[in-house]
Amino acid sequence: MKFIAIVLAASACLLAGCNTVRGVGQDIQKAGGAIENAVKK
Repeated sequence: MKFIAIVLAASACLLAGCNTVRGVGQDIQKAGGAIENAVKK
């Protein structure tokens, strides 16, 4: 259940926060890091 919440939060941040291609890449990296941390726990 936590995984789904993290994915939804990351998706919302990705859609709301990226204005450029560079911003998209940074957001994807942050989302990936958050997912990795959630899986490790």
